Amino acid sequence: MINIKNLEEKIYNNQFVKNYKRMWPYVKPFWGRALMSVLISIPIGSLDAVIALSLKPYMDLVMVEKSVQSPWYIPIGIVAFTSIQGTLNYLATYLNTWVGGKITNLLKYDLYKKMLTFEPSFFNSKNSGDVMFMFNNNADIACAGLLDNLKVFTQRLFSSLSLICVLFYNSWQLALIAVVILACAFAPVGSVRKRIDAVMKKTVQADSSILTVYNESYSGNKTILSYNLDEYMKDRFDSVLKNIFNLRIKMIQRTSWLSPMMHVIVSVGIGIAIGYGSHLILSHKISSGNFVSFITALIMLYSPVKNIGNNFNQVAFSFLAIERVFKILNTEPKIKDCENPVEFNCNYSKISIEKMNFEYIKGKPVLQNINLEIKKGQTVAFVGNSGGGKTTLVSLIPRFYDVKSGAIKIDGIDIRKISLKSLRQNIAVVFQDNFLFSGTIKENIMLGNENASEEEFKKAIKMAYLDDFIKSLKNGADTQIGERGILLSGGQKQRVAIARAFLKNAPIIILDEATSALDNKAEAIVQKAIDNLMQDKTVFVIAHRLSTIQNADKIVVINKGKMVESGTHDELLAKQEGAYKSLYDMQFKKLLESEIILNAH
Repeated sequence: MINIKNLEEKIYNNQFVKNYKRMWPYVKPFWGRALMSVLISIPIGSLDAVIALSLKPYMDLVMVEKSVQSPWYIPIGIVAFTSIQGTLNYLATYLNTWVGGKITNLLKYDLYKKMLTFEPSFFNSKNSGDVMFMFNNNADIACAGLLDNLKVFTQRLFSSLSLICVLFYNSWQLALIAVVILACAFAPVGSVRKRIDAVMKKTVQADSSILTVYNESYSGNKTILSYNLDEYMKDRFDSVLKNIFNLRIKMIQRTSWLSPMMHVIVSVGIGIAIGYGSHLILSHKISSGNFVSFITALIMLYSPVKNIGNNFNQVAFSFLAIERVFKILNTEPKIKDCENPVEFNCNYSKISIEKMNFEYIKGKPVLQNINLEIKKGQTVAFVGNSGGGKTTLVSLIPRFYDVKSGAIKIDGIDIRKISLKSLRQNIAVVFQDNFLFSGTIKENIMLGNENASEEEFKKAIKMAYLDDFIKSLKNGADTQIGERGILLSGGQKQRVAIARAFLKNAPIIILDEATSALDNKAEAIVQKAIDNLMQDKTVFVIAHRLSTIQNADKIVVINKGKMVESGTHDELLAKQEGAYKSLYDMQFKKLLESEIILNAH
C-alpha cells in the first residue's frame, strides 16, 4: 500500500528543494555574503543554549546549597553572550538585506527583460495590476520570503539542536518526552499548505486588482472628473477592499488554528515535563538545577514552535511567488525568431500579402483571404468602415501579431523567417495616439536613433515642423514633457513621434490614422510633416480623411475583414456603385454641409 501522507510530504519537500535550486543562479554571484549571513546565524541560534545551561550551576550552588561563593561569572557571562548574539544578529540582518536587495534586483531585471519579449496579445489579456504584480511584486515576495526564512530556519535549527543537547544533558528521560511532543506539534503543518493554496491564488488576484484601480484612477483622472465618476470609483474601490478583507479572513480561518493547537500541544509537553520532573527530583535522579535548566531550555525550544502558524503564511506566499516567477521566466513568447533567421534586406523590390487570414479569438476571423502586392517606394492606403480590420492588417507587418494562415513576404521571404530585431528596425510606425516617455522632447526624438548627430537631430525637427515650437520654449528641446507627454498638445505629440520616425530612417513607414484625432489646423501641419516623412519610402497608411490619400499609388478598401476593392483614387471613383466612392461622397457631403454652416455664421 502506498502511504499517501508520506508521498505528499515528499512532494512538498521536493518542491522546497526545487524552489531553492531555482533561485541558486541568482544567489550565486553573492554566495560569499549569503553564506556568511547563514554561518553567522549558526552561533546566534546556538548561543540560546548558554542561558539555559548556565542556570544549572547557578540554581544548585546559590538557590539550593546557599553557597557563599556564588558563581559571579554566570550573570556576567549571560550578558556577554547576549551582547555577542545581538551583534551577530545585526550583522546577519545587514548581510541578509544586502544580499536580498541584490537578488531581488537581478530577478526583477530578468522579469522585466522577459516582459519586453511578450507580444501585444499577452498584454491585451491582462490589466495593469496583473502586470505590476507579475513582474514586480512577485520578485519582492519571493526574495523576502526566501532569505528571511533561510536565516530564521538556520537560527532555529541550531538553536533547537543546542537546546535539545541541553535537554539530554539534564535528563534523557524528560528529553525523550519533549522530542515526542515536538514531533506531534509539527504533524499538522503539512496539511495547512493544501488548505490555503486556493485562497492564496485568489488573494494574489485581489492584490493585483487594487493596483489596477489605482492605475486607472491615475490615468483616467480627467474622465473621472468630467463624468463625475468619483462615487462609482469609490464604490469600485470599496468592493475590491471588501474582497481582499474577506480573503484575509478566510486565510486566518484556515491557518489561525495552527498556532493555538501547537500552543496546547506544547503546554501538554511542559505540563508532563513538570510532573515527571518533580518525580525525578524527589527520587534524587536529577537535581533542582538540572530541572530548572531543563524547563528553561524546553520553553526556549517550544516558544518558536507556538508561533510557527504566524510565519507559515509568509513561507507559503514566498513559495507560491517563486513558482509564479519561474513560470513567467519559462514562458515562451508566441512571437519569436525562428531557427537561423535571416536579416532584413533593404534592397527588396516588393512586399506581398498572400491569402492571409487572421483572428484574435479562435473561430472569429478578423481578416479573410487578403491578397496584395506593394512595390518598393509605393504608398498604399487602407480605408473602410471602423472596425473593419485596417489597423490589424498593418500591425501584422512588424509582427505585433502573427497571421493565422497565409503569409506576408518580402521578396518571397516570409517575414516570420526574418529576425524580429532587423524587421522592426526597418519599420517606423506613427500611431494615432503615440506613446511618449517621461523626459525631454530631445530624449523622446533621439529614441529613433540614439547615435544620431546634432545635425541629424536638427534636420528631423525641421522636417517634422517642430523647430518653431521648440524655439518658443525656454529650455528648447530639453523641455520636460511629463509622463506620456501630458504637457504637449495632440499635434505636438504627433510631430515629436514623426521626428522620432525621421531619425529612425526606416525604409518602411506605417501611419495608423496619424491625423484623425487632430483639428484642421494641427492636421495641416502634421500632414506636411508626414509628407516629408513619406519621401522615398514604402508607406502603409490608414486614413480617416480621404482627402489625405488621393495621391496614394494604391487605395485598398477593407470592410468586415475582407478586401472589397483596390486601385487609384481616380479608378475607384469611376466605379459608380463602389465602396470607395460611397465613402468619398459621404465625406464630401459632410464637408460641404460644414462649409455652408460656417458661411451662414
